[in-house]
Amino acid sequence: MELGRLEYLQALVTEFQVTDSTEAKEQVLANLANFAYDPSNYEYLRQLQVLDLFLDMLTEDNETLVEFAMGGLCNLCLDKTNKEYILEANGVEPIINCLSSSNEETVVSAVTTLMFLTTPRSRAQTTALPVVECMLRFSLSANTRLSNLASIFLQDYCSPPQVEEARNLSKHTAVGIPLPKD
Repeated sequence: MELGRLEYLQALVTEFQVTDSTEAKEQVLANLANFAYDPSNYEYLRQLQVLDLFLDMLTEDNETLVEFAMGGLCNLCLDKTNKEYILEANGVEPIINCLSSSNEETVVSAVTTLMFLTTPRSRAQTTALPVVECMLRFSLSANTRLSNLASIFLQDYCSPPQVEEARNLSKHTAVGIPLPKD
């Protein structure tokens, strides 16, 4: 008997919650992140509290879990309801913390997610001075993906005075925030 979409997603969430295997958790979270790409799954994922699961995983020590959780949030936050949920759940701070990851995919997803989460109400948080300083540093990266994404962030989401203040403050040093590994 074939499971319906909701039942299948519920089975994945249950497997994630009950398994002790790190490898199984990584695989399940990767699957959930992939399902988060399809808008027809959004309501089910909200029902199953997968947004909370992704947000909780952002503080894990396991970089693979953080990468998949960040990717899942990135996939979900284009939806207005999901965006509002993430903002209301204080999700911006842990996403900003992912900018210091050594994992390139995590950082790229974090930058993209911050772009998607920026609204008139959230702009002060998503474009706070430390974030702008970080984006200035990323814009100098030899990694073209990261450099281009950071440049777009600075141009489209930050005001010229914000960028200038960050430039004057940091002089591109942004000490303590390493660039992700290629």
